[in-house]
Amino acid sequence: MYRTRRLFTLVLLVFSFANRSELGWARSPQGRASVSNVAIGPQYDTTHVYVAPSDVNAFVASFLGTFGGKSTNQVVATVTPTPSSTTSQLLQTPVGTVSLFGFKTPIPAPFGAERTGYLIANMDAAIKAARDSGAEVVVTQFPDPIGVDAVIQFPGGVMTQIYWHTKAPSYAPFAHVPENRVYVSQDAADTFLRSFVAFSSGSVVSDESAAPGDEIGKPGTTFRRIGVSSTFGKLLVLVTDGHLPYPYGRETTGYEVDDLAATLERASSLGAKVLVPPLNSHGRMSAIVQFPGGYIAEIHSPVSAANH
Repeated sequence: MYRTRRLFTLVLLVFSFANRSELGWARSPQGRASVSNVAIGPQYDTTHVYVAPSDVNAFVASFLGTFGGKSTNQVVATVTPTPSSTTSQLLQTPVGTVSLFGFKTPIPAPFGAERTGYLIANMDAAIKAARDSGAEVVVTQFPDPIGVDAVIQFPGGVMTQIYWHTKAPSYAPFAHVPENRVYVSQDAADTFLRSFVAFSSGSVVSDESAAPGDEIGKPGTTFRRIGVSSTFGKLLVLVTDGHLPYPYGRETTGYEVDDLAATLERASSLGAKVLVPPLNSHGRMSAIVQFPGGYIAEIHSPVSAANH
């Protein structure tokens, strides 16, 4: 067990970050109290991807071959507060980062349901901010070799892991910041939005009440689409009635690339499947792809760059 923890320490030292500065409290333009500096930056946040151990290498080859970038060394570690064992590595690309897990044991609940991992500047302050915003702490703080982790859940069931670590490497900004894609019900949308914006000190940058349903596989209908910006990066909230054809709602991250056609060609040559062919909407060409191991992602380019 101690060898496992030491190995986990090594991989965390490669991609752990943060500082010990205390968070300051500020007033939002609306006059409500909000936490400042909860987030560190989008290049330090990850999409959590779980695949079978037998699919790990194929996923790594396909994902990095599609987007470029590199992987940290793979280790076998315990990354949950209760006993478990998984391969663990970080895939860093110019358009997004993945925390990849290939569990060798059954996955303790609720791990596997969290969509993302957010680096935060101070765990105690972030927990307070989450609770103050209306989110709940579903996994209380637990130590890792160099810091602390927890899992929070926003209204609407959106779950994310938050991290605090003591070492702070410097990562270059993304070429394109990825998009966290969140599907919520009509009942929970406004409550989720208030909670996330308060927690992240973010702002709503767009709110379209009648976006074309083609974007969620429902031509001839409309849905509400909301864009949020914060230090965590981009968040796209898709408010639906839950009548979603596969694979919509399964994609948790949208990756922006310079050339969609070329990216899809690379992905297909490396074992990925194009589940939804390119669609022109919302000022961009967008497709949905499934990588080896089952991970589903949206990939898009601005319309001006997508027709190569």
